[in-house]
Amino acid sequence: MPAKKVFALKKQLALLVEDNTTIAEQISEFFDAHRWEVDFAHNGKTALSLAQSNTYDVIILDLGLPDIDGVEVCQKIKQHSKVSVPIIMLTARDAVDDKIEGFAKGADDYLTKPFNLRELIMRCKALARRHHLHKQNILNIAELEIELNSSQFSLNNMPLSLTPIGSKILLVLATHYPQPVSRSALINSIWGDIPPDTDALKAHIYGLRQTLNKHTHSLRITTVMHLGYRIEIQARQEA
Repeated sequence: MPAKKVFALKKQLALLVEDNTTIAEQISEFFDAHRWEVDFAHNGKTALSLAQSNTYDVIILDLGLPDIDGVEVCQKIKQHSKVSVPIIMLTARDAVDDKIEGFAKGADDYLTKPFNLRELIMRCKALARRHHLHKQNILNIAELEIELNSSQFSLNNMPLSLTPIGSKILLVLATHYPQPVSRSALINSIWGDIPPDTDALKAHIYGLRQTLNKHTHSLRITTVMHLGYRIEIQARQEA
C-alpha cells in the first residue's frame, strides 16, 4: 500500500521585538505551540535589519527598547520596508496620547501590558489575515468591497460614487479596520505636508457618512473620542 501523503500547513512568521528576555521566551513558546515561527530582536537596530531582510506576516513591537524608541522603529519599518507588514505595538504606556502617536506613525494595533497571550495571538492572526487579503487587491468589509489598485468602491455589488477626498478617507479607514485611525494620520495621508483648515476633515467625514447612510444601514464611520475615526459594523435589527 502506498504511503499517504502528508501536507504540512505553512507556518506564519512573526518578528518579535522585545528586550525583556522572559516576556520574549513566553511569547515565542506560545506562538511556536500554535504553528508560528518567531524571529527575535532585542533592540531596535536588530529589528530594522531583520525587517529589511525578511518578509513577516506580522511584527510584534515593544515600545520600550534600549536603543531606539519603538515608535521610531515602527515609523522606519513602514517607510523603508520593501513589503508592507502589519505591526502590533506592546507597551506599558496606556495614555491616549501614546496610542495616538503610535497609530500616527503606522501602527496597525496596540496592546497594553500586561496582556493575555491568547489575545495577542488572535490579534496577530487577524492582522495577518487582513494583510494577505489586501495583497490580493480586494478588500471586503461587510457589504463594502474595494478594489485596491483602482480604488473602486461598491456596496452590495453596486458602484459607490464618492468624492476624491471621501474615497481617500474611506480607503484609509478600511485598510486599518477594525482599528481606529487618528485625525493626524488621516490628515497626513490625504493632504500630506499641507494640512487644510481645521474643520475640513470633519466636513469630509460628514459628507462620507451621508453618502454611506443612503446605501447601507450596517456600515458606519464612528468617532473615537480623543483619537479619530474608525469603521464599525452595526448588527442587523431583527424584524
